[in-house]
Amino acid sequence: MYQVVPGGAGGTIIDVIPKQKLTKDSRPLVGAGLIGLVLVISAVTAWCYYIASLRKAELLKTQLLDLNKDGYIIRNQGGSIVFRMAFRSGTLDLDSCSKEGEMLSCDRTTDRKLNFFIETVRPKDTVQCYRVRWEELAPDIPVEHAMTYKFAHWYGGALSAIQHWPIALSGQQSPKPFVTSDIISRRDEFGGILESYWLSSNATAIKINNSVPFHLGWNDTEKTMYFQARYHDSPFKPNPGEAPCAELSYRVCVGLDVTSMHKYMVRRYFNKPNKVPAKAMFRHPLWSTWALHKTDVDQEKVLAYAANIRKYGFNCSHLELDDRYTSRYGEFQFDPVKFPNASAMFQKLKTDKFLVSLWTHPFVNYDSATFHTCVERGLFVMEPTGRLPSLVRWWNGIGGILDFTNQEARDWFASHLRSLRSKYGISSFKFDAGETNYLPWKFSTRNHIRDPSTFTRRYTEMAIPYNDRAELRSGYQSQNISCFFRPIDRDSVWGYEMGLKSLIPTVLTISILGYQFILPDMIGGNAYRNRTDGNGVLPDRELYIRWLELSAFMPSMQFSIPPWEYDNEVVEIARKYTALHESLVAPRVLELAGEVLDTGDPIIRPLWWIATGDETAYKIDSQFLIGDDLMVAPVLEPGKQERDIYLPAGHWRSYKGERFEIKEPLHLTDYPVDLDEIAYFLWV
Repeated sequence: MYQVVPGGAGGTIIDVIPKQKLTKDSRPLVGAGLIGLVLVISAVTAWCYYIASLRKAELLKTQLLDLNKDGYIIRNQGGSIVFRMAFRSGTLDLDSCSKEGEMLSCDRTTDRKLNFFIETVRPKDTVQCYRVRWEELAPDIPVEHAMTYKFAHWYGGALSAIQHWPIALSGQQSPKPFVTSDIISRRDEFGGILESYWLSSNATAIKINNSVPFHLGWNDTEKTMYFQARYHDSPFKPNPGEAPCAELSYRVCVGLDVTSMHKYMVRRYFNKPNKVPAKAMFRHPLWSTWALHKTDVDQEKVLAYAANIRKYGFNCSHLELDDRYTSRYGEFQFDPVKFPNASAMFQKLKTDKFLVSLWTHPFVNYDSATFHTCVERGLFVMEPTGRLPSLVRWWNGIGGILDFTNQEARDWFASHLRSLRSKYGISSFKFDAGETNYLPWKFSTRNHIRDPSTFTRRYTEMAIPYNDRAELRSGYQSQNISCFFRPIDRDSVWGYEMGLKSLIPTVLTISILGYQFILPDMIGGNAYRNRTDGNGVLPDRELYIRWLELSAFMPSMQFSIPPWEYDNEVVEIARKYTALHESLVAPRVLELAGEVLDTGDPIIRPLWWIATGDETAYKIDSQFLIGDDLMVAPVLEPGKQERDIYLPAGHWRSYKGERFEIKEPLHLTDYPVDLDEIAYFLWV
């Protein structure tokens, strides 16, 4: 039998293969053949998918980074995972991804378009960096990445009211604006000195780009930090004419060890000071009227304070006249009641060889004589329409805050400071406040700022003409102001919350953020009511002595409550440690300060700086180094005259003359340290 099928234009096609009927015996063979064919096709299909997946997997690798739809991981050169980031704002559509050279890019998530890329940059043989950017194309969509921090110890970021080293996050916090704040009044916020930079013990660092509207959150249970970019419900503002499309961009770098990694990041990303402040600031203590007299200071008290400094035989870098010497806040004339003859007072101080600095701030209270002038000339930060000045509440009342993006406001403020210097011979100023929490939530400035902390930067610039002896408590990208920065006022307590134990973690954090000329605040704390261990008037005597000993090993010392308020023994201890600071500490610090101009390396260093592979050194928060060859271990507990000390491997000589030549780290348990002693060890 033959089968005839329709043909084309040429007629019919005759199939010459005869069609035969299948027998019962042949049917199983056909079935088996069909199954085999299906298996072959499946195998070929699986192989094709396998080859495609290999190609896709190869596509989504770049150097030591592996990208997937939900995030990425980075390995070090030994193959260990050292960094893990998850995407919380969307799932990448991997079919939209491509690779060109060292750049991976994707243009879609599973539900929308975006711009995303990761680019490998190898700036030096020992460091490998990855530029990451996730840019939304539609307005008001936040971008959020989640970094796992459980694999290492992390350092940096910002000062906080409860300061730990390494960082110790607690609880859960949804992402909030990463901006400078006054942590005396807002203890749950980020502090007045901050940079969007973190460093880990596994030699990994992350630097968020300054252009990002950056918000930071965390979850301590999951050991995760949330890095978020957003404009919605935020004080960050896009540039005029730009849509509020969020972009999260940052750089992750991996090195061989934590010290060399930090050195690279500082040289690459931080401003550096261009000069060293006055040498006397490093050698001799600064004396402030604040903790002793608060706002009750007057001419008689200032002169008596200065006379006692000389009477008890102390040196003085300069005398700091703090709040409040004017009649009202925002004025620049001395209160004639409290200071009936300010010119004579300054002449007497000059004759007695005292330099004097004055407290200043960015506020003009509504009841001051200068308020109307500032309103008329438009010198204040304004409400969002720019028509009316914004009134703000600060710790000394209500008023306007000067707009330091406005050149006219800068000139007005600077002219008053120059006038004080010219009239009274003022040597410098203590620039208080400057944090963004004193700006309204919604505001406008003469020159647009997208990041509120830029206001902090603009305020710190006012200190530049006085940076030999100027003092700032806030900083953002301000390392090149080249003056002393101090942590915000400490409480007169022992603990980690603004107390003595917070001092070393705070100074180490400031150092890691690139600020090396550090004034560690007043010895004994500020003696605030209800925040003072002691008799309610003076800080606890033992606390004061231990604070004094620690301050002697800081870049600079600052007294306010004087040692003669206690007894002769405390005065003798103070003389001993101001002399030790001048003879032992200051020469080392000044040498390191000169190196800072080129390197940016810390003066005050963590123990891991010289013990990079030492797990114990990563966690020590009660010891520190000055340079590489002087290690300090103060007593920070009440009632203790001994402490445990961790000595890194090396050749050390104690302050008692003991020698330790050790090839492995050594624990000295219950090492005796009398009340008038502080343990320190020199590299020999």
